[in-house]
Amino acid sequence: MVQAYILIQTRPGTGPRVTREVLKVKGVDSAFEVTGPYDVIARAEARSLEELSKRLLGSIEALAGVTRTITCSVIHL
Repeated sequence: MVQAYILIQTRPGTGPRVTREVLKVKGVDSAFEVTGPYDVIARAEARSLEELSKRLLGSIEALAGVTRTITCSVIHL
C-alpha cells in the first residue's frame, strides 16, 4: 500500500465544498480544511504509485475549485 498526504490549494470560498468532495474520492480516508498556504489536507491510500497518481490525484485535481496540489508520500523507515 502507498500512503500520501495531499496538500490542496483552492479558489477563495470553495474550501468547504472541496473538502466534502475530496472525502468522496475512493482512497481518501480523511480531509480537513486548514490554515496556511494550503486550504485542505487529505490523507489517502492506494495499491500502487500508479493508482495514486493517475486515478486518485486525477480525481482530486479535476474538482471544481482546486487550483494546485502537492503530494507528500509517506515513507516507512
